[in-house]
Amino acid sequence: MTVTRKIAVTVNGLRREAEVPVRLTLADLLRKKFELTGTHLGCEHGVCGACTVLFDGVSVRACLMLAVQADNHAIETVEGLAAADAPLNDLQQAFSDKHALQCGFCTPGILMTLTEFLRDNPVVSEEDIKIAISGNICRCTGYQPIVEAAMQVVKARQGNPS
Repeated sequence: MTVTRKIAVTVNGLRREAEVPVRLTLADLLRKKFELTGTHLGCEHGVCGACTVLFDGVSVRACLMLAVQADNHAIETVEGLAAADAPLNDLQQAFSDKHALQCGFCTPGILMTLTEFLRDNPVVSEEDIKIAISGNICRCTGYQPIVEAAMQVVKARQGNPS
């Protein structure tokens, strides 16, 4: 017998309800029940960072969290950074400008990590950014374009777009 529980979460600003098995992960809730497939599953051990989402504004590994833990909380996923019919947000655009993604598998987790980090730390160095994303594994870019994209956002937000 599978034990289930009714939960309500706010995902990207929309209240969503679901009846879920108590052992369902937040990542599987987002991907399978809510069809928000931008949250990727890599290692499923919390090491790679591909499943990073914001939980009440704080980055968490969705593969390590149960969906029932999200009951009555706010979740932000990569899909919530910019509406489908809207321009990319500044961080997403910087990733495009600086070619900071290749296969794109790690990109959503890195974007969510940097969204929180840059929101909370408007003045940072390249070294700060490297430390911030050190929990996100990327096998394609070599990280430098990611750091450059983040620095582009930092400078633009400070009024220095160069």
